[in-house]
Amino acid sequence: MQKKWMVYGASGYTGQLIVSEAKKRGLLPILAGRSEKKLKLLAAEHDLEYRVFDLSKRVVIAEQLKNIDILLHCAGPFSATAKPMMASCLNSNTHYLDITGEIEVFQHAKQLNKSAIKAGIVLCPGVGFDVIPTDCLAATLKQSLPNATSLWLGFSTRSGLSPGTAKTSVEGLPFGGKVRRKNKVVNVPLVYKVRQIDFGDGTKNAVTIPWGDIATAYYSTEIPNIEVYIPMSDRKVKQLIRLDKIRPILGWQWVQNLLKKQIEKKVMGPELSKREHSPSYIWGEVLNEQGELKTGRLTTANGYDLTATGSLGVVEYLLNTEEFPSGYQTVSQLMGADYVCSLPGSSKITLS
Repeated sequence: MQKKWMVYGASGYTGQLIVSEAKKRGLLPILAGRSEKKLKLLAAEHDLEYRVFDLSKRVVIAEQLKNIDILLHCAGPFSATAKPMMASCLNSNTHYLDITGEIEVFQHAKQLNKSAIKAGIVLCPGVGFDVIPTDCLAATLKQSLPNATSLWLGFSTRSGLSPGTAKTSVEGLPFGGKVRRKNKVVNVPLVYKVRQIDFGDGTKNAVTIPWGDIATAYYSTEIPNIEVYIPMSDRKVKQLIRLDKIRPILGWQWVQNLLKKQIEKKVMGPELSKREHSPSYIWGEVLNEQGELKTGRLTTANGYDLTATGSLGVVEYLLNTEEFPSGYQTVSQLMGADYVCSLPGSSKITLS
């Protein structure tokens, strides 16, 4: 019997990219989300089935997923939506994938490992730009230096943000930064460390961010100390330092609502022409106690395009493979450390 799969959050910016790419590949997802108006138009455009439901009641989610083999969840903020979706997937024996980059979501999925094994399903959040390239690079660097004790990762891209990504960033501001130190996730200021990094497109000023690899790279490599960096101008660094002083206020609901309304007015997501000319440069380093250092780099397609092709590659694997380990897995554990190199627009990983 042919397996059924669903894209939830299909009418969002990234969801639409995924649906369009799926149709090009001859894949026929069931579209789902909260807005019937948007879903009806999208389903008509691609001649696909659609379902309308929200995530407020798990019994409703379970009913909608009972005949679904694979769920690709694209509706953030995942800090609010991932838990009910994962719980429902465990009940309906549905493989769970999403495109989150939120540390807490990865931690929660890891805690559900035994339940997922019992249910015979895969839990693999982070099958988009968050965190395919960095996770695969981390796993490759670990292979090159098996006794590494510190890992640094980062990426540089000129692509703009989608509305969903921008809103998730706003939600994370009150919680500050995060790094991994001695196996544990540690809270740090928004600007914790600043350093000069050549991501592959020239040396740039870079700052630590609370990226998903603080969780996933540890699960993939067991390296106890991890930091993640992105380029940032001196002006923006100073702005973040000022924001750090008023972080509690940034968590107030009316402040969050105000910031999100501004995003809705101003952020549309990058158009195809910009995505085509905005590749991503991925960088990483590992260090062992003897002082041996290994550096890795690769180039990928724009993050949003990689999310579409990368997530669908995992979907196709689950659709076409009869036997694979169940439970929580990172993308490099499920698909292999070289998975990113197989995606359109990706280079090979170079080590030095």
